[in-house]
Amino acid sequence: MQKISLYDMDRTITVRGTYTPFLFHMVFALAPWRLIFLPILPFGFIAYALKLISRGQLKTFNQRWLLGSAPRLSTLQPHIERFADGVLRHNRHRKAINQIEADRADGRKLVLVTASYELYAGAIARRLGFDHLIGTQLVVDGEGRVLPQINGENCYDDAKIGRIKQLFSTQGWQRGEAHVRAYSDHVSDEAMLEFADEAIATTPTPKLRRLARLRGWKIVDWR
Repeated sequence: MQKISLYDMDRTITVRGTYTPFLFHMVFALAPWRLIFLPILPFGFIAYALKLISRGQLKTFNQRWLLGSAPRLSTLQPHIERFADGVLRHNRHRKAINQIEADRADGRKLVLVTASYELYAGAIARRLGFDHLIGTQLVVDGEGRVLPQINGENCYDDAKIGRIKQLFSTQGWQRGEAHVRAYSDHVSDEAMLEFADEAIATTPTPKLRRLARLRGWKIVDWR
């Protein structure tokens, strides 16, 4: 039987979110002058709150102003690597790392499933020894420039389960012949947790804690 562990990243493995810290890390590393655009960013959040734009569009709105419209991946990469190092030094739950290591030792395939950009989540996944990464993909053009445009869907909520099923298909994993364990802190991952044989709510938000109690899911505190 194939054993598979699905891990959310932000606030499951990490203590805090990573998207905004990533953008600011890149701003300070590459173009501090872009901080002049900070007063524009609240308009994106207002538009999102009014349901004028999607969560994915909010991401690319912020990205356009802070990262630029087409930075080269080769320019970003060294700073992405440093950001990933910083996350694992200062922004991770030690107990989450221990669980990842235990799952690996148990022969489980490790899959990082995150709404964060694969652009930087990939560097974190490599450092933690994940076998597969499912995240939000950005468009990179033929000249190696990273565009403020999502390739496909923002990997959030139900979009995650679609990507998980796609991975099962490409890897030839049969759901009925696999034991799936899933870890998340947030109720938006309800579909992923439902998909699993063993759902674990990790340092959960109040909504997920209530849902986990109703469903009989295990609750752990990784603080």
